[in-house]
Amino acid sequence: MASSGNFATLNPLQKMSTGTFSNGNLTYALSGDDGYISSMALTTKSYCEIRVDSQSNYGGTIGFRSGQCTSYYGDTATFQLNYSSGYIRIYKGTSNTDPGNIGGTVSTGDIVMMAYDPATFKWWVGVNGTWRSSGDPAAGNNPVYTGSATQFEDTQDVFWGAWKSSANGLGITCNFGQDSTFGGQETAGGNADGNGFGDFKYSVPSGFLALCSANLSISDDIDPAQTDDDYPGKNFGVVTYTGNGSTQSITGLGFQPDLVWLKSRSNTKANALFDSNRGVTKYFSSDSTATQTTDTSTLTAFGADGFSLASPAANNLVNGNGFTYVGWAWKAGGSASSDSSGDITVSRSTNSASKFTIATWTGNGTSGQTIPHGLGVKPAMTFIKKLDATSATNVWHQGNNDGDYDSFGELSSTAAWYQNQGVNGPFSAAPGTEFLTLTAYAQVNGSSNTYVGYFWADVEGMQKFGLYEGNGNADGPFVYTGFRPSMLFLKISTASNGWFTYDKERDGLNGRNNTLSWQDTTVEDNTYQLDILSNGFKVKGSNNAHNQSGQTFLYGAWADVPFKYNNTF
Repeated sequence: MASSGNFATLNPLQKMSTGTFSNGNLTYALSGDDGYISSMALTTKSYCEIRVDSQSNYGGTIGFRSGQCTSYYGDTATFQLNYSSGYIRIYKGTSNTDPGNIGGTVSTGDIVMMAYDPATFKWWVGVNGTWRSSGDPAAGNNPVYTGSATQFEDTQDVFWGAWKSSANGLGITCNFGQDSTFGGQETAGGNADGNGFGDFKYSVPSGFLALCSANLSISDDIDPAQTDDDYPGKNFGVVTYTGNGSTQSITGLGFQPDLVWLKSRSNTKANALFDSNRGVTKYFSSDSTATQTTDTSTLTAFGADGFSLASPAANNLVNGNGFTYVGWAWKAGGSASSDSSGDITVSRSTNSASKFTIATWTGNGTSGQTIPHGLGVKPAMTFIKKLDATSATNVWHQGNNDGDYDSFGELSSTAAWYQNQGVNGPFSAAPGTEFLTLTAYAQVNGSSNTYVGYFWADVEGMQKFGLYEGNGNADGPFVYTGFRPSMLFLKISTASNGWFTYDKERDGLNGRNNTLSWQDTTVEDNTYQLDILSNGFKVKGSNNAHNQSGQTFLYGAWADVPFKYNNTF
């Protein structure tokens, strides 16, 4: 039988208060206004068991919740079983609705069974082997609650969890598939899921799985176990190098890049973005509104394993002697081809595995015009830069205000997101699975102006574009990505501050994760640090740049290793 990999535990990086973990982070005694989540998200049909070890007064709640909840009630949709009464309660913000008692009570020593289907938003609850409300998870019948896509629009990922308010007491032991004895408190059950993974006290409903790494979903296109050519490290990479003041080839990427973003770490130099659609020696700067520059003393070739640099000009932009640099590189689809399926014809290069597109076009100054993005799914983030006239790089991100299509940010600006801009925003309709619908806004579709666009979509195990809420605490938020990030950026959207990026190559171990800024030319900085983890990242410190209390931060992250696997890939 194949290995189940690692099972989920409780996540000590995301607990709300000072409760005590034990039993390999499966047993937790909640304290104060307290709560926790599992270390893996519920991306597939999932089953788990939680034993009530102790309770006092009204106890607490057991269920599932968003990873971004920061209080007992939570600031997003959460779904909870109040086991002192057997009620199921549905919380949104600080309000709640109560659909009534789902049958009986839950006492100390009882084992709560839960099944959740993220595709249908259905949740089933059982106790000691019997599903409440005549539930039948295998058939999809009689869930205790059914949510909706709009109800979950703010939640990001959903996790198993439990929590309580300060007046009550709760102690629990979880079984995500690793121990049906609950730390020796019960006789073993010996029930596995349909993939043969797990050891549960009670039978696992058909189609539902243990929460373990072997069961985590990952796109077949980029699964390291299924492809030698398109796994994350073959689609995105980071390289560091030292300029030599002459010509040199930078290698080690493991693929031929189509977008290369270069930035000096040691000297005050601009960010320089080159792509294969526009051709070598042509770049624009994220930190500037200036037009595209053609400079033969910069990047001269996209190689099979990296890129080549010319002998530098006086500005030493990408190859100054003794200067240190970083390069972030993406693979698109190689040579671009014409696509006239929209109102505006684009020259497009698309990587269908990693869902990344480079497109160039000429605007027509008419609102409501479509361009084909080629991703086959809805984009999660877009960059659009006008090349032949002064203009900031326009950024749309799905995490801002639930993806308002007429709101945007600018790479060269520290300003908060521009909200609900209408005709002055990038799009006149929500991005679809085939097209972006442009307004006549000059940043994206001015008459006869030329543009380049970079478009990304979420890919399980490869890249993710989301948001988190700052807590203003030195113990900042944990953000789940489902992979170890190779590179990530952060930008506050509800207040003014910069674009900050981190990667695995520049700084090494956590505690030295220095930042570079996309909106200015400054050198590396170590003020706004975070920890890069196997399943996401943990914000450290209370600085307003990356953890201002109550503010929304957008992020984008690209994978090093999917959480499904260990570091052998």
